[in-house]
Amino acid sequence: MTDSDTVSAATGPRPSALVALPGTGSDADYARRAFAPAAQSLGVELIAVDPAADGIEAGYRRALDTAAAQHRHLLVGGVSIGACVALDWAVDDDRCVGVFAALPPWLDSARGAPASHSARVTAELIDRLGLDGAIAHMVAGSPAWLGAELGRSWSAIGPALRAHLDEAAGLTIPTRDRIAALRVPLIVTAAADDPVHPIAVARRWAHHAPNAVLRSVTLEQWGADASILGRESVLGWLAVTEGSSAPRPQRP
Repeated sequence: MTDSDTVSAATGPRPSALVALPGTGSDADYARRAFAPAAQSLGVELIAVDPAADGIEAGYRRALDTAAAQHRHLLVGGVSIGACVALDWAVDDDRCVGVFAALPPWLDSARGAPASHSARVTAELIDRLGLDGAIAHMVAGSPAWLGAELGRSWSAIGPALRAHLDEAAGLTIPTRDRIAALRVPLIVTAAADDPVHPIAVARRWAHHAPNAVLRSVTLEQWGADASILGRESVLGWLAVTEGSSAPRPQRP
C-alpha cells in the first residue's frame, strides 16, 4: 500500500465529537492544537484529554468511556501512545465510528521500538538529573520547536512524567490481531522522516486494518504546524467516507 491509498470505502453514522489523546510527555494543550481545526472542519466537538497521574492508558480509557457515554457516535484519535490506546479502545466500543492515528510508534509491543528506547533514555535522564535538569538537557539537544513544546508539557505534567515513561516503554497494544478486528475506518498519519515513529510502522497498521487510509507529512511540516496531523486525518476520513453522510470541511 502506498501513502494516501484507500483500502476500501465505508459509510457510517455522523460523529458528534472527536476525542484527542496526546503522546507520552505531551498533554491536552498539544492535542487540542493538533486536532481542533480537524474537529472544527467536521463540525464536531473536540474533547482533548490530559494524561492522568495514575497512568496514561487507564486515564485515557476513562476519558473515552466518559465521552462515549455523552455522545452516541465518536471519532477517536491520538498521537503516538494516544493513537495506540484510541485504536485498541475502538475495537470494543460500537459508539466509535472512526480512528485518527497520528505517528503510531510500534506494533504488538513497545519493546525494541525507537519510541520505547527514547522513553527509557528520558526516564534515566530524570533519574540522574531530576525533572528540571532533564528538561534543560532535552531543550539543549532538540530542535527549537520540539524543545519548546516538550519543555512546556513536561513541566506541566510534573513528577508523574517519570512513571508515564516507564508505562509507555512497556506497552503491548495494539496488536496486529486487534487492528484486524477494527470495524471502522482507520486514518493513519505518519512523518516520513521521523526516526522515533517510523513510517514503516504506520504502513503496517494500515496494512492490517480492514479499512484504512495512510497519509504522510514531513518532520518540518509537523514542527511548523501541529494541526497538520488533524488536517491530514480529515483528508483521509473524507477519502474513506466519500459519498457518505460525513460532513465536508467548512471554510474558516
